Amino acid sequence: MVVRRLRIYDALALLTIILVVALDQWAKTLVVTHLTLNGNPTPLIGNYLTLYYIQNSGAAFGLFSNSLVLVLLIVAAIAVISYLYLHFLNTGTLAIKLIFGMIIGGALGNLIDRARHSGYVVDFIYFRIPQIGFRFAIFNLADVSISVGVFLLFVMLLFGGLRRKEETAGAINTEQSGQSEQTTPSVTNNIGGTQRPTEQDA
Repeated sequence: MVVRRLRIYDALALLTIILVVALDQWAKTLVVTHLTLNGNPTPLIGNYLTLYYIQNSGAAFGLFSNSLVLVLLIVAAIAVISYLYLHFLNTGTLAIKLIFGMIIGGALGNLIDRARHSGYVVDFIYFRIPQIGFRFAIFNLADVSISVGVFLLFVMLLFGGLRRKEETAGAINTEQSGQSEQTTPSVTNNIGGTQRPTEQDA
């Protein structure tokens, strides 16, 4: 029964990957078809959230453009994700599986872009606050999926580690309490044992 449930979790993680990749590629296709490269921003929420089509040859949010560091980071990220997923393969919860699905789906979405476009990805989500001159790096749905997934994974691992520490501390306290309870009767018996001869002598 447990194995069957875990297989269902893996299937849902796979479905999450497919959905993320499909939505990401669909959105990028619409952007390439209907927007002009480096053209005027198309407002979504005033001038704060707009659509602005660029071609990004770097990593997420334009980092490490055309750099060896980018390749090393991608290889390291794939290695870490693979290791963590294998670690949770037979024990992971549904939430963990879905989070990995988000991360892997986002990574595949951008990887497909790089394969299709000779190294660059399509970015189009542009957030800014003109009043204070704030401009966030332009990104895409795959970047969002990766970022949210990594954040949720960090939170779950952090609170999971804290919970295990609390359970370990509780177990130690329980064990120490049990040892104290065992020690007390033995002392009582010794006292009783020393008292009995005295009563008999009396």
